[in-house]
Amino acid sequence: MAPLWSWFANTNDTTKEQVPADDEPSQDSFERPGTIEVVPASGESPGGLSLEEGAAGGQGRHLGVFSCTLLIVGRIIGTGIFSTPSSILSGTGSVGASLMLWVLGFLLSFCGLFIWLEFGTMFPRSGGEKVYLEAVYTKPKYLVTIIFAMNAILLGFTANGCIVFASNILVAAGKTATTWSERGIALGVIFFVTLLHGITPRTGVYVMNFLTVFKIAILLLVVVSGWVVLSGKTSVEDPHANFRDAFAGSSHSSNNYATAMFKVLNSYAGWSNVNYVLNNVRNPVRTLKIAGPLGLGICSVLYIFANLSYFAAATKTEIEYSGVTVAALFFKNVFGTTAARALSVFVALSALGNVITITFSASRVNQELAKEGIPLPLGNKFWASNWPTGKSPLPGLIVHLIPSVIVILAPPMAVAYPFILDVEGYPNQIINFFVVIGLFWMRWKKPDLHRPFKVWWPLAVFYLAAAVFLMIAPFLPPTNGVGDTPPLPYYLYCLVGIGVLLFGVLYWAGWRIILPRVFGYELVPRKETLDDGTVLTTFSSKKVD
Repeated sequence: MAPLWSWFANTNDTTKEQVPADDEPSQDSFERPGTIEVVPASGESPGGLSLEEGAAGGQGRHLGVFSCTLLIVGRIIGTGIFSTPSSILSGTGSVGASLMLWVLGFLLSFCGLFIWLEFGTMFPRSGGEKVYLEAVYTKPKYLVTIIFAMNAILLGFTANGCIVFASNILVAAGKTATTWSERGIALGVIFFVTLLHGITPRTGVYVMNFLTVFKIAILLLVVVSGWVVLSGKTSVEDPHANFRDAFAGSSHSSNNYATAMFKVLNSYAGWSNVNYVLNNVRNPVRTLKIAGPLGLGICSVLYIFANLSYFAAATKTEIEYSGVTVAALFFKNVFGTTAARALSVFVALSALGNVITITFSASRVNQELAKEGIPLPLGNKFWASNWPTGKSPLPGLIVHLIPSVIVILAPPMAVAYPFILDVEGYPNQIINFFVVIGLFWMRWKKPDLHRPFKVWWPLAVFYLAAAVFLMIAPFLPPTNGVGDTPPLPYYLYCLVGIGVLLFGVLYWAGWRIILPRVFGYELVPRKETLDDGTVLTTFSSKKVD
């Protein structure tokens, strides 16, 4: 039988040249080093780096199908599936509408995955959307690179996962959580993860994979327990109550659905995680086509059944107003109070695994941005390097660390957490919109470009329509008039997201236009190779007469 994703796409055979793999031992516990796939170069980065130059330095291509699949699963399964179903239910107003959004999120995520597969197999280099936007929007040079950089650096933090870990570990320890106890633990987490990946990269991958397998096991426990509840063999009185007249009380506000959809998509976020680290992937085209659908498919099935389990074990009112995570409510109703407390440990470890996975990918994206020659404090040579081990980009990890620390320390916590979730999602929808537009432009302008994978165009249209809706609907007044982050205006997170992208435009204009004109110089690019093998672009100033 043909693979599932082949029903939706045309996959072309490619000619492969087999060359010896790097001498570095595999980080993948279940795979041995073999060969790497040499794919046709589909152009250079704005800084002029080829595919081979982009992959130079560090550990080289050391991730296989197993690790890449877990990289996706570990990024997707964080804390969202354990907590956001309650807020999504509150926003949509009914169990049926809530479940439909989770199914829609599954469909949209697969559409997005196939689009990113087409781009990722055309341009198998690290950076994700950065690479695809640069391939399409080539003029003005570096503009989309800087805009993407502002979003990736300023909004690419993992503070949420650190805070969730802190709050749950305090509950498990029976301690009363205070603002500064949570912040102290959260800061400890982000510094620990930074050092884990920066100093012991091999151990970082092992820990990341272990925690991902652990998270799959926890969700399987929820799913199987839900089946038992639905069978009527537990203390839950009426496990089918929420599924009778499931759409009663559904919201009629577009804003409510858009805001809830951001939370759903945030829970599914991570299906493109391998695209960000393709320079570290063996046989990147083949691995991406296998790991992407497999990883997202595992998470989607677990998510849908986990939601069914939650609604089977508690009433609609309990889920909306319990004041605890819906997973804790599930364990309390099914296994008792002691099990609910034990779940805090599970959620904390899930949050930790999510932070480790996101940080791994984000640091590689930051490194790719520095390789392009973007002006940064201390110079981009330092931020593009694999200092100090020569194997892992600790400077890129530090770039990720700084905004995370700021967000952890920024009050007030009660409003900051949901606001951060919303503000992270909105600019991503804008970026996704331009990526899909770019896909159609590439199909039209460059139809003969080598494409190892082609997405079925109606899926891309569907994804584009959803992105447009999610860009417009948040500005429409919600039913309650205040949104989910009062006293902040319901539209503020959209404006903040747009502001971050516009700041990128100003930064680019200052670097490329204003300062050179004011001081009378032009920027001259050149390639350099660092001691750890990393190739990057640097700029020098040449006086203009």
